[in-house]
Amino acid sequence: MDKKLLSILACPICKGDLKYDREKQELTCKADGLAFPIRDEIPVMLEKEARTLTTDERLGS
Repeated sequence: MDKKLLSILACPICKGDLKYDREKQELTCKADGLAFPIRDEIPVMLEKEARTLTTDERLGS
């Protein structure tokens, strides 16, 4: 994921910071507990496409 693009992206729900998970190819927002997929190197920033983070993921475990 391009670092420049990552630096300007924000959560579409709360406008908070997103963290890039290279292994899962997702951008995560711990505040909202959502993970937005990255498909073909394009972040899909739609709430209906996001998955809910598990409790462990939210807590950073």
